[in-house]
Amino acid sequence: MTTFQSLPPQSEPPLSPRQTLPTMYDLPDENPEEEYLPDQYHGRQPGILDDTFKPSNYSPDEIFTAADLNLYYDVRHTNWYKRPDWYAVVGVPSLYEGHDLRMSYVIWQEQVSPFVVVELLSPSTEDEDLGRTVSQRGKPPTKWQVYERILRVPYYIVFSRYTNEIQPFRLVGGHYELMTPTDDQLYLVPELGLSFGLWQGIYKGVNRIWLRWFTESGEMILTPDEEAAAAQEQAAAAIAEAAAAQQEVLAAQQEALAAQAEAAAAQEQARLASERAERLAAKLRELNIDLDDLG
Repeated sequence: MTTFQSLPPQSEPPLSPRQTLPTMYDLPDENPEEEYLPDQYHGRQPGILDDTFKPSNYSPDEIFTAADLNLYYDVRHTNWYKRPDWYAVVGVPSLYEGHDLRMSYVIWQEQVSPFVVVELLSPSTEDEDLGRTVSQRGKPPTKWQVYERILRVPYYIVFSRYTNEIQPFRLVGGHYELMTPTDDQLYLVPELGLSFGLWQGIYKGVNRIWLRWFTESGEMILTPDEEAAAAQEQAAAAIAEAAAAQQEVLAAQQEALAAQAEAAAAQEQARLASERAERLAAKLRELNIDLDDLG
């Protein structure tokens, strides 16, 4: 009789952190114990950053930007997060897994760290924003430590609405170094084909100094409202140019008509002069006077 030996059970491949750790659907997207509530400025300043962040080497569906959205960064402490005032990630789908709006940004799910983080300075957060706070044992690391050492965010920008001072840092050799502006007082981000700096102007009805993005060559990247206004100005200029051209055509037509009238008048004068000459010649002939003798 033939006997069959049972095969040893095959071991399952180990699960990745992405499969075992909580996703954005499992983690809280806010902390009700936090006293901080965004004011109007914290709503509008990130808006102009969103509107003007257009890297030349990434399509819109490869860019994710967020303001005041939980950023979970530590697989060992899945409830630890930071909440940047604004940050941008490139090389990820603009929607979570291509179809859903994000409730938070979870590093072990996304696998890509932010490329730029912006913190809007306030008196209560100044020390931590600028790396002056010392982390306490057993407590979450500071913002500076998370951005510089854990996530290794290439660009970290701190801006004060109170002094209009910008302090941008670039990750060099694992540590943040203060950036040097160009002659136009812009700061280059060549990896994205962009630069950033301060601009005085009106955004959402408020005239003040704003932090915004420019092209690498220093041209201002327009917001949708600015694009619409520019389009209206161009349309108005085109209409005015067309009206001026029409006026020129009408003036030319009137000039041509005047020239035709002048030519007709000259022809009429010539005809009348010719008729008078004919009548005079006829009268002289009646008097037997030869015109040649008069010469």
